[in-house]
Amino acid sequence: MFQTVLVANRGEIAVRVIRTLREMGVRSVAVHSDADAGALHTRLADVAVRLGPAPAAQSYLSIERVLDAAARTGAQAVHPGYGFLSENVEFARACEKAGIVFIGPPVAAIEAMGDKIRAKQTVVAAGVPVVPGRSEPGMSDDEVAEAAVAAGFPVLLKPSAGGGGKGMRVVRSQGQLPDAIAGARREALSSFGDDTLLVERYVGNSRHIEVQVLGDAYGNVVHLGERECSLQRRHQKVIEEAPSPLLDDAMRASMGRAAVEAAKAVGYTGAGTVEFIVDADRPRDFFFLEMNTRLQVEHPVTELITGLDLVEQQVRIAAGERLPIDQSDVSLDGHAIEARLYAEDPARGFLPQAGSVLGLVEPAGPGIRMDSSLAVGTRVGTDYDPMLAKVVAWAPDRETARARLVGALGQTAVLGVATNAAFLWALLTDDDVVAGRLDTGLIERRGEQLTAAEEPAPHVYAAAALALLGEAEPAGPVVDRWDVPDGWRLGEPAWTVRRLQLPGADPVTVRVRGRAASAEVAVGDAVPAAAKAVRDGDRLTVTYDGLTSSYALVHDGGTVWLAAGGHVTALREQERLSTAAGGAAGDGVVTSPMPGTVTVVRASVGDEVAVGTPLLVVEAMKMEHVLTAPVAGTVAELGVTAGQTVALDERVALVTPAAAPEQQEN
Repeated sequence: MFQTVLVANRGEIAVRVIRTLREMGVRSVAVHSDADAGALHTRLADVAVRLGPAPAAQSYLSIERVLDAAARTGAQAVHPGYGFLSENVEFARACEKAGIVFIGPPVAAIEAMGDKIRAKQTVVAAGVPVVPGRSEPGMSDDEVAEAAVAAGFPVLLKPSAGGGGKGMRVVRSQGQLPDAIAGARREALSSFGDDTLLVERYVGNSRHIEVQVLGDAYGNVVHLGERECSLQRRHQKVIEEAPSPLLDDAMRASMGRAAVEAAKAVGYTGAGTVEFIVDADRPRDFFFLEMNTRLQVEHPVTELITGLDLVEQQVRIAAGERLPIDQSDVSLDGHAIEARLYAEDPARGFLPQAGSVLGLVEPAGPGIRMDSSLAVGTRVGTDYDPMLAKVVAWAPDRETARARLVGALGQTAVLGVATNAAFLWALLTDDDVVAGRLDTGLIERRGEQLTAAEEPAPHVYAAAALALLGEAEPAGPVVDRWDVPDGWRLGEPAWTVRRLQLPGADPVTVRVRGRAASAEVAVGDAVPAAAKAVRDGDRLTVTYDGLTSSYALVHDGGTVWLAAGGHVTALREQERLSTAAGGAAGDGVVTSPMPGTVTVVRASVGDEVAVGTPLLVVEAMKMEHVLTAPVAGTVAELGVTAGQTVALDERVALVTPAAAPEQQEN
């Protein structure tokens, strides 16, 4: 067994690998960029090594710097996690040359399966069915367009290198092809350093099912059942579960055999995943999509139903050990479901969010597991993928597992950074999800139903106002700062008026009279009602109009963060809000909907534009967002250039509206 293993990754997967290494008695080495200095994975490891600046190309993607860190710390092996260098054949080859074991498949297997074009050719030879399309290497833009027309719309453009939904585009008409091809190539090059594209027929009513395989260096390969990954957004998985509610035993065996044959065809060793697409209307028809030659984000659901630690198996196989099981030993116990917690705002089109973790509430209970790198003080930036954690639930049956996960999400709160926790809760309570009627288009169809921002209940506004009241500076010496008048006059206490605002919503007036421990509160036009607040550390218990609720509380400057029941609300006092980047939708002001980097500027000052004309592209966490003209008119201001970083809601352009016809005549 290895004495020291370097984990060439960050975030929750680095934390998860380090914990298994610790249980195995193996010394762990963490690596980090400047942006991750002091991150949880660096504190859990036995030693941490700085790689370089925040950009991944200068840190986590630098083969030279990662191998130098391994040499400096005496690491005999490197675990790549997923993403970054995990499927990079040059990295695996460099490890081999340096005499360091790459905890993953052989170079030949990565070359065959890491390139989607070669992967298709390989599995076709092994008799595995594939999705119709065209996957010739080196196709030009014109050839990609011709292949799309030949396949018939809608089609799916996919980068040949990499995965995770990065660079994928669904194209529904010929007119969309030029922009889609350019965008797919640009994102593929940014994410994987390779802009090669392939074209596949898009299966609209589809289910995404993948099979976990394990292989050793002695020719033994087994499958560990399947995972249902159909709940996706922009080709990125959101909810995963095992086993699939679609498959029966015969289908499971058939798909498992195909996955094992695909793995054997390339001499696969270690943990890998063979992904299939299944027509929901013809569930016995399945097609090979790709093979991920690494650990998957969703591997915990397989671990929970098989009892195997996949990271431990990866390490043992890489160290030369045989698989401890054969296919007859594999049994699936119960059901497990996983939800991915992202730093994003579903109400704003799932745009990435940034900030510091000011408070954290993690779930606990029977069958609950949380893989996370979060801690109070963690800085969530826009340099990397927005996934923060995974919340997983196991139970003897699917419905109990789903109910447990819903309850766990209700206990989960990240204060200081917007997340998709409430969206996940809504998705898991959707009628079709409850019934197991899943497909890759479900989230898109539900759209507004799942992502609409809910107006906080009056109780939340009352809690925020009482929190601010309790933290107000006392007028004189007192024993308990949570039991002082905020204002008073002869005869009766005065009303304190606060205007609290949810981002993107109108402010709400809240009037408070009395003390935090005994007050009257009126939210909006409501009649004042008796209220009181009791604070215990970071918990605030509020009684308002006869209803008592408990909140996790953080007050950061002018913002009060409150969390309860899986909902996190950030309310700011209106007078402290900045309006510098504001502007109504009709006044021509263009602001960045997320913090990120400007990658492309398509317009110039003086250009005449129509409503919806693309002006520039902002990228954050490998996701692109095209900013367009909000009104027809002239570009009067363009305050950014390609490569420039921008903040959330920063003003980036101004379009002067075109004069009305009658004005032009005058």
